[in-house]
Amino acid sequence: MASIVGAVNVTHVPYIGRAIANKLQQDPYWKPFFDGFPPVRDWLAKASPDVAVVIYNDHGLNFFLDKQPTFAVGAAPEYRNADEGWGIPTLPPYRGDPDLSWHLIESLVGEEFDLVTCQEMVVDHAFTLPLELLWPDRHPCPVRTVPVCINTVQHPLPTAARCFKLGQAIGRAVESWDADARVVVIGTGGLSHQLDGQRAGFINKKFDLLFLEKLIADPLWVTRYSILDLVELTGTQGVELLNWLAARGALLGEVQKVHANYHIPISNTASGLLAMEGI
Repeated sequence: MASIVGAVNVTHVPYIGRAIANKLQQDPYWKPFFDGFPPVRDWLAKASPDVAVVIYNDHGLNFFLDKQPTFAVGAAPEYRNADEGWGIPTLPPYRGDPDLSWHLIESLVGEEFDLVTCQEMVVDHAFTLPLELLWPDRHPCPVRTVPVCINTVQHPLPTAARCFKLGQAIGRAVESWDADARVVVIGTGGLSHQLDGQRAGFINKKFDLLFLEKLIADPLWVTRYSILDLVELTGTQGVELLNWLAARGALLGEVQKVHANYHIPISNTASGLLAMEGI
């Protein structure tokens, strides 16, 4: 059977793509952010995953406000990156894993999750940038991929508790997959940030650091907050932490921290990185 080697949660700010393209990793503004990744890359090299299940939120490239699924899973042989208008380079196609995708879809539907199944799918920066950060300068990406989208854009959003349960169902599905494969789960987005309105630029460092701590020891802690609570605490776009929570849910049982990094500022977003593995 397949096994989950661990999970990585990471920020997906588009500006990161510009920094990579312009080779600004050692620039004083960017260095504290990029310096967080070598330990995680070393861990991934040892863990040697074959597949990455990437839990993220689409930004209008695949779904828009008129059609916004709560949960969607990709089931394509490859996923193409497209121009989003941010001025960041488009990347080569990412290999899919249709066998895991369909197993995941059937398992999640069997656990009463209502999904949109995407046999064709384009992927945006929330999917591509984390893979670029974890496997830099590796084109094509060395792992097969399965995209899982969570709606963090158009209300009503799924609750934190529902997203954690989705992650648990993903974990059970992977562990029941009849394949000799090693899987890493990646949750992308956040942390606290708000890009518009009266609170534009809002960051809640205290909550972010507590969230990073609780994801390891007590992930159910955040499920006690409503979506409106989380918007108030983390900003309109800070609810992307739902993706992090789902990724943590996929690690069934107790976990330990492999490495973490937290940095402000980065394009008015509190950037986070957290790698975890089962005990």
